[in-house]
Amino acid sequence: MSMFLDQVTIDVKAGKGGDGMVAFRREKYVPDGGPAGGDGGRGGDVILVVEEGLRTLMDFRFNRHFRATPGENGMSKGMHGRGAEDTYVKVPPGTTVRDAETGVLIGDLIENGQELRVAKGGRGGRGNIRFASPRNPAPEIAENGEPGQERKIELELKVLADVGLVGFPSVGKSTILSVISSARPKIGAYHFTTLVPNLGMVTTNDGRSFVAADLPGLIEGASQGVGLGTQFLRHIERTRVILHVIDMSGMEGRDPYEDYVAINKELGSHNLRLLERPQIIVANKMDMPESEENLVKFKEQLAKDKEDEFADDLPIFAISAITKQGMDNLLSATADLLETTPEFPLYEEEIEEETVQYGFQSEDPGFTITRDPDTTWVLSGEKLEKLFKMTNFDHDETVMRFARQLRAMGVDEALRARGAKDGDIVRIDKYEFEFVE
Repeated sequence: MSMFLDQVTIDVKAGKGGDGMVAFRREKYVPDGGPAGGDGGRGGDVILVVEEGLRTLMDFRFNRHFRATPGENGMSKGMHGRGAEDTYVKVPPGTTVRDAETGVLIGDLIENGQELRVAKGGRGGRGNIRFASPRNPAPEIAENGEPGQERKIELELKVLADVGLVGFPSVGKSTILSVISSARPKIGAYHFTTLVPNLGMVTTNDGRSFVAADLPGLIEGASQGVGLGTQFLRHIERTRVILHVIDMSGMEGRDPYEDYVAINKELGSHNLRLLERPQIIVANKMDMPESEENLVKFKEQLAKDKEDEFADDLPIFAISAITKQGMDNLLSATADLLETTPEFPLYEEEIEEETVQYGFQSEDPGFTITRDPDTTWVLSGEKLEKLFKMTNFDHDETVMRFARQLRAMGVDEALRARGAKDGDIVRIDKYEFEFVE
């Protein structure tokens, strides 16, 4: 079983705010002591943080639910509850975060230690000390804590590598990576030996370094879901330079130039911007018979089919990964190209500028009314349900305050317009009450 996971959906829920308290001062020598209920503490956030030591989303395979702790409830003598600590979830560098329901991009985590808040904790409910007024100096009113944000998010890993090795299966990509770095990918004389992307740190003779990724072999039709390519094409998107590895020996009966054209077609089908990245053609297995002749034919065909006759020719490096022939020149040229190649932003088209728009917008009432088959009126809506959850029904004054809030929202008037009569049952969540004219 592969121990690599690069796409996963998780559930996150921030902590609920602590409940406010109804309390009064009862000291012997304090006349008319008044309210003394403290506020609840803030609920904890759920925050993603980049851990550079991680290379896969494997940690999420068996744990896909993350909950932050709620805030502490308010206390007597005006003491506020303690705010909860945030919950940090570690992700590997190169993780893209999207809302699973809307598909909206939330963030792109690249740098070590970078943080992204994906669920905000609820604020603490106010204690009765906050509701005191000259008209009501001793209120029995307190709020429950605000519910924490709850959402489903998609994590997608696109490995961070400066250089990506692409090509058909068994052209020698894994062998090249094992030679130029300390990485030890699985190598075998059969297709799809490489089942997961392998990363290796490469250092040239003059001391320059870069990260190279050996990506699972592509085949024709990979961008439409054939073979393994569609699963790992995303990992090429972050690379700045592509090393296009070709088996110049033609041992398996394939034509080197046709392989080259087929792979470029798959890269373009997946994402047209991949063809903007500079390529270096790596003619591998030059120690084999007929490789020299095939290389000559390859160059002739490449020149013949060049669309722009004034464009620079693509660099071609003839190497043998087994004998290490030509490897130093290839690495030096790759490092030179990296120094002049900027990064390719992946999500600039999804970043919306903050603009102020002026115009009339009809206000959302904040609730909807439906009716069950048993004739019960059902109230729902994000704003209304939030008020309901923050209402402490243990105190009559708080219940009356909730009734006034519903009336101010227009719930009573809307129910009458729908035909509600005195004594009808109205339900919010699991709470039922009678409609009174």
